[in-house]
Amino acid sequence: MEGLRRLGRSLWLILDMIRFEHTVFALPFALMSALLAANGWPEGRTLFWILMAMVGARSSAMAFNRLVDQEFDALNPRTAMRALPRGLLRRSQVWAFTVAMAALFLLAAAMLNPLAFALAPLALAVLWGYSYTKRFTNWSHLILGLALGMAPVGAWIAVRGEIGVPSLLLLAAVLCWVAGFDIIYACQDVEFDRRVGLHSLPARLGIGPALWVSRALHGLMVALLLALPRWAPLGGWYHAGVAAVALFLVYEQSLVRPHDLSRVNTAFFTMNGLVSIGLFLFTALDVFWGGGHGSLGR
Repeated sequence: MEGLRRLGRSLWLILDMIRFEHTVFALPFALMSALLAANGWPEGRTLFWILMAMVGARSSAMAFNRLVDQEFDALNPRTAMRALPRGLLRRSQVWAFTVAMAALFLLAAAMLNPLAFALAPLALAVLWGYSYTKRFTNWSHLILGLALGMAPVGAWIAVRGEIGVPSLLLLAAVLCWVAGFDIIYACQDVEFDRRVGLHSLPARLGIGPALWVSRALHGLMVALLLALPRWAPLGGWYHAGVAAVALFLVYEQSLVRPHDLSRVNTAFFTMNGLVSIGLFLFTALDVFWGGGHGSLGR
């Protein structure tokens, strides 16, 4: 029993360390893509393996990130209390979790279809590779956006066994959205990043100009979402959802100022959860009860 309690505590620490609850950021976009690809809910087996792929991919990527960044996390006052820098977890434990979650992702891809399995290693390379990008580029925010943006493409492939235009538009929209809010989040670490030689847009441009780039990216996200109905049968409910997303993003941007970062966590966690979940719910309303017209693009 004692061994099981220690295992349970270690697992809880790992899930807390990787902020498992933040799976909510990309998952609604994957489900939205699956809904559009299937013109409704995909079959239960497909939906199950999509969920397993999402959990495995994100959990593996976040655990790998914590391993790669342990040295920097220990030096940064904002992250020094994470489990690895504090010695609450051993690296071997986190490595075992990372490999297990990667295996779950690959298994899920294999259970979906041949194209999903063939592209899974490439997706994993992007997910793990992101962790190194702050060492050499100011645009790591875009790579993070790509990593999360692959979720709707993967869900489309899971349902149809091919890549469709709607999923690529969702990829681009998620890329812009994630890069925009990651720039906001990175504003907290400007001085630290400059001191230790890490790269980010706020560290390179300064907080004020970087926030303008973030706003432009969020505006582009809305434009991409508005273009989606050209390739997917979406109508009034969906457009109401995009309008809500635009309002959420405007409010998110209003929470952060170059000389006032006190509300970054509200902007990052609360507002982005509302963006992803809200758009999914409005899209689901449109798919099941809306009056969208058009042919579904492939």
